[in-house]
Parts: sequence; structure tokens; C-alpha cells
Amino acid sequence: MRKNLFLLTVIAAALILCPGCKKKSKQKTPNDSEVFQIKQKGDHSWFYFTQDGFIQVDNPKNVPLSKTQPYTEAIRISSANNTAGSTGKAYALVNRLGVLCFNGNSISIAKDISVFSDRTAGNLVFMNDTPIFSVYKSSFFNSSSQKDAKNEQLFLVQFDDQAKISYPVINSTNLTDEPYYQVTDFFWNGNEWFCCLKKMDEKISFSYIKFTLGAPLLSISPVTASSLLNIRESTADEFRKAMSIKDYKTAPQRIQNMLAGFSSTVPFVLEVKSAGGGSSVLYQNEAPGSMETELNAKAIISQSWSAALFEDGTLFIEGALNGKHILRGGKPVAIRLPKLENGFIYSDFVISGTTLYAAWEESDFYKIRRSGFLSVDLDSTLYSKIR
Repeated sequence: MRKNLFLLTVIAAALILCPGCKKKSKQKTPNDSEVFQIKQKGDHSWFYFTQDGFIQVDNPKNVPLSKTQPYTEAIRISSANNTAGSTGKAYALVNRLGVLCFNGNSISIAKDISVFSDRTAGNLVFMNDTPIFSVYKSSFFNSSSQKDAKNEQLFLVQFDDQAKISYPVINSTNLTDEPYYQVTDFFWNGNEWFCCLKKMDEKISFSYIKFTLGAPLLSISPVTASSLLNIRESTADEFRKAMSIKDYKTAPQRIQNMLAGFSSTVPFVLEVKSAGGGSSVLYQNEAPGSMETELNAKAIISQSWSAALFEDGTLFIEGALNGKHILRGGKPVAIRLPKLENGFIYSDFVISGTTLYAAWEESDFYKIRRSGFLSVDLDSTLYSKIR
């Protein structure tokens, strides 16, 4: 859902941000003697998504075939992150289905047809450890979105973990009096919200706004939002600047230290998230002159640990997971997840307690076929082997 600035940038956005839209590369990681391999079957489990939820399977290649769909329409993990609190909870948005809830080795899904069934979901952020995300209808792939444009369009949605329901916080009609508009993307820096509004009339057009809150977000609803938002006009340049990809040399030092063993000659785009925080930030390692294909990766910075997962399944982690000792005295550890078949990649991840949950999907450019997630017991596969 990032960089969704219509035809001229749709493909670019898919390449950068849809995890399955790039080819694999011969990634240069630390020597195999320094990498912990996840092999023992009892320490990991595979799951795949259906129209109704998720089902365990022995291997992604044995998942029943399904039709190929654009990533905005496919059932897949579109965004995931950890909470900042000591509970160790984590969440993942399953596009077109609902919210996956992780609590240690416990997994549940909160489906919501009214919110997810015909909308693209993404941009997971947190307010006081409460999941907040955005939804919109893609006019590029969804023919029903234009005829529904007159209807009130959802924008920000809050997930109530206790009730296991999602309900609207702000609608596009709270941001503009003009008809036919919906918010296709946003960036929240912890203070200001930068939004791209797309007009869904006969002629497609874009406008840009930014706003701050006049009340706590979790106390706002579409009924009260219009009077509680401080809205100002913005520009395409300001929005692009907020969303821009930064030089990897400016990435958080914890991330750079953790990935110091990763070859600097491999180009990659790394999406860095703060546990329980606002919008993620993209960093690019261009590696001039490299013949390698650019990789996608996701990273999370938590209070006691940080981790980064590359699409080939190489995971870097440092620090101490919930209730455990610091790994290797604070030095980073590299883990290689089970190898996926050609055409499959790892796309996102969270860590809840001592369990890693890594999203996988079968991809071809911007299209997705089968998808699901892997759970790995890091206590038995990692902590039992190193100090």
C-alpha cells in the first residue's frame, strides 16, 4: 500500500514494497558455520491461508493450488509488527481476511467480512499498543470500487483485541468534503499524518493533506472525527518526501550493527519498523557496481531485541527475547529458515515470546498465488544451542 500513486508508480510500488515482486539473489551471508539452520520438523510448523482462515500443512509446495491475484486482492500477510509492551503480543494483517493475533505459541485469527472482504488492508501501526491500520478499494484491480465511490469510504480502522473486532476510526469523508475520494496511502511520523487521497470519479486525480489530532486517536470515531482533526493542505512533493526511501547509511545504528556481517555488495531495500510504533521507514543499500539482484527485507526494533528477515529466509537477530538471556553477549546471530521452493519467498515476520512467525508467499512479479506463515520455536532451535 506504500507509494500507491497510480499508473506511473503502481509497478514501482509493487517492486519495492510487495515482498514477492523481486527475483531472488545469491545472497552473501556469514559462513555456514556461523549460521543456525532450522531443520528439525518438531521445531517449526507450516500454515497456509484459505478463504476461512489458516490450515497446517507439511510444506508450502503441498498447499492446494489457488488462482493468481494481484497482491492488493490476494489473501496474504500484508503488514505485521510487534507491540511495544512486555506482553510480547504481535499482529499481522491478512489481506481480504482479518487480523492474525500472536501471543507466544498461541495463534488466532479475527475475521471481519465487513472490513476486509472487498478492501485492501495494510499500513499497520500502533497507538498505545492498539493496532491501527488502513483500508481502501483498489480501482486499478477492483471494478466495483468506482461504483461504490459515493458511499462512505473507510480509512483508519482500530482492532480491539479483547472483542476481536475491527471498527472504523476515521473515514475519508472526515478529511474532505469532496465526493468520490478515498485515502489510498498514509505516513504517520508519530505526530503528523500525511495522506494521499484518490478521486474515484470518471477522471482519476490525486490530492494531498496532512493532519494532527485534536484528541487521542482511540477516542475518535467517524461521527466525531471531522471536528477533532486539524487538517491542512499538502503537496505531492511533501507526501513523497515523507514516504521517500532513505540511504541505508542513515538507518538506525542498531540495525547497521546487526547487519554488519551481511555483504555490503548486495543491494537491498529494508523496511524498518519500531515495535508498537508509527509508520515504517524504508532504507536502500544501492551497492554501486553490484551484479546482484536487489533483495527485500523487513526489520523490527524492539526494546530488548532487534531482528531482520531477508526474502531468502536469512534472519539476523540480536538482544534478548521475552524472558530470555541476551544472545551471544549482544552479538548478532544469523539463522537460516527452511529453504523454500523456487517462486516462493519470505515476506514479513514478527516474534512473540520466543516464537518466530514468518510470512511466506508464492509470487510472480506483483501477483500472488499461495500464501501462509511459518512458526519457529526459537527457544529450542536457538536458545538451547547458544549462550
